Amino acid sequence: MAREEEHASDILCGSHEATVDAKGRLKIPTAFRRFLDETYGADFFVTSINDVQSVWVYPMPVWRDIAQKLAQAPTFDKSKRKALDQTTYWGQVARIDSEGRILIPAKLREPAAMQGEVMVLGQVNHMDVWNHERLREHIKNQRLTDEDLEKLSNLGI
Repeated sequence: MAREEEHASDILCGSHEATVDAKGRLKIPTAFRRFLDETYGADFFVTSINDVQSVWVYPMPVWRDIAQKLAQAPTFDKSKRKALDQTTYWGQVARIDSEGRILIPAKLREPAAMQGEVMVLGQVNHMDVWNHERLREHIKNQRLTDEDLEKLSNLGI
């Protein structure tokens, strides 16, 4: 099976190299493009949180589900406010173009080091886009602990 064709039929998974061009457009990996189009359509919410280590690309139907859950939380819930402040500040609605590209907002490109070759990780229902060096450092510093494995086990994984 060709690398571009490797993906589960109902989730985004795996990692793929991609390019962010000089205008800040991310070329969506071929392996994800057809699935995204057929499952979610052409509209996305592009955002990040905290120190902008990576860029999150959510299909709009997925982001709407998250927004609805946030809307159900009490107005003055501090975690809700933090999440909304951060994702709204960094976020922007984008549409995939006919060449399979999506614009990374200008205010995200520099702090996330989004230029040239990047890695796109399929995170079940969204994509996480990383600068290669940052991703290697992140993975190196985020090893699964026994506590993490126990929590995953408690989730039935």
